[in-house]
Amino acid sequence: MLHIVNGDSASGTLQRSGVTGDCLAFREVLQEGPTPEGLSPDEWVSKRAGFLAEGYHLDVEACRNELLEQQEAIGRFRDHGEVTLWFAHDLCCQIGLISLLNWFAEQERNGTRLSLISIDQFPGVGVFSCFGQLSAAQMAPLFDQRHEVTDPELELASRAWGAYRSPTPESLLNLLNEDTTPLPYLRGALERHLARFPSVRNGLGYIQNRALQLISEGYTEFKSLFPQFGMKDPAYGLGDAQFWTDMLRMSQAPEPLVRVGGLNESARSDIPNTYHDAAFELTGEGEAALAGASDFIRQNGIDRWFGGVHMTPANIWRWDEENQTVIRGR
Repeated sequence: MLHIVNGDSASGTLQRSGVTGDCLAFREVLQEGPTPEGLSPDEWVSKRAGFLAEGYHLDVEACRNELLEQQEAIGRFRDHGEVTLWFAHDLCCQIGLISLLNWFAEQERNGTRLSLISIDQFPGVGVFSCFGQLSAAQMAPLFDQRHEVTDPELELASRAWGAYRSPTPESLLNLLNEDTTPLPYLRGALERHLARFPSVRNGLGYIQNRALQLISEGYTEFKSLFPQFGMKDPAYGLGDAQFWTDMLRMSQAPEPLVRVGGLNESARSDIPNTYHDAAFELTGEGEAALAGASDFIRQNGIDRWFGGVHMTPANIWRWDEENQTVIRGR
């Protein structure tokens, strides 16, 4: 038995739960950074390793080797009679899940059973975001709730992964007009992904807008701001490093929206203790953006990937909150 579990925390908990089998922590953060279509396996690893190294201050060769080791470990799945995927409802889990289901759909499984455990709530947990919240005693009974992955699930995952990697968001919009019930949490995850695109109102995505709003409400320290975001929007499955990166985008822009205090210059996205003491204050531009009176992209430009969409000043797509869609913008 092989268990593929999203993240080290949940994988470690499962190993202590008494559920038999080998555990593999899926460590990719595919909801962040470039996932373009049309790359060879080597090009894909190089692209992802480069992003992870730059975004989280890591060694690029170490990132590359870890990605290759993860691929090789998953590739040995036929050594097991069953593979069980543990991926919850949040954006991080769902993007990882469709990537894996797409990969398994292309493999000859030679009798290896493929199972899935995916939930969006747990008894006694008021705000459920991911398996990492659960104890070993809580995770163990979930194993008996697994089901064998069906062909409709595999087919939908492959279409969704292809749409997520598309160079425009139109494929995702088309997918959301189709039946997505085989993967019940996919629709919500993809809608949350699209809401991260720059808003037509102020050029900021949902996460950045929520952060500015919470700061204006008094959650001015990272130690209160990040947990509050998690309480308000648990289904994003956002880690503290990803949240910190969004704060950096707003604080290090030519026209910054927030001022960061309480830190020295060594604050890094890969070392939590160096940014957990951060404190935030809205600048005048931040207050204007929150009110919809200024536009972050027009003032600061953009060079960022949203799945397969590479957003640049020449290729801008914006989230239209009123109509819940993405449109070409400027």
